[in-house]
Amino acid sequence: MGNEANLEPMLRANGIARQVIDHLGDKWSLLVIAALGHEAQRFSRLKARIEGINQRMLTRTLRALERDGIVERNVYPTSPPKVEYVLTRIGRDLSVTVTGLCEWARRNLDEVEASQRLFDERSAKEM
Repeated sequence: MGNEANLEPMLRANGIARQVIDHLGDKWSLLVIAALGHEAQRFSRLKARIEGINQRMLTRTLRALERDGIVERNVYPTSPPKVEYVLTRIGRDLSVTVTGLCEWARRNLDEVEASQRLFDERSAKEM
């Protein structure tokens, strides 16, 4: 019961905490954070590492993460300009949780797949 009060800001529809959770819960944000890891990367490298993401979605995701202070965009005055993305301090802190979630998914993948298969079989019989 002690941690329930800590969740209240996330449960409010119009709060900043809810906005951040909404951004992190989209299809791509956690994958971008995981792909960035602890090294600066260029846009093209991120796009190549994250299978299935298109240029528009990667741009939107990086901008949202930058706005939330999770990602920093660095532009270097070269010709053509060199742009790199890196996790900020809070982004690196979040990366620990994201890595844990990715590890959980990897460890439990077989069980999740088995559950999905059983669910689909039961659902098909009910129709």
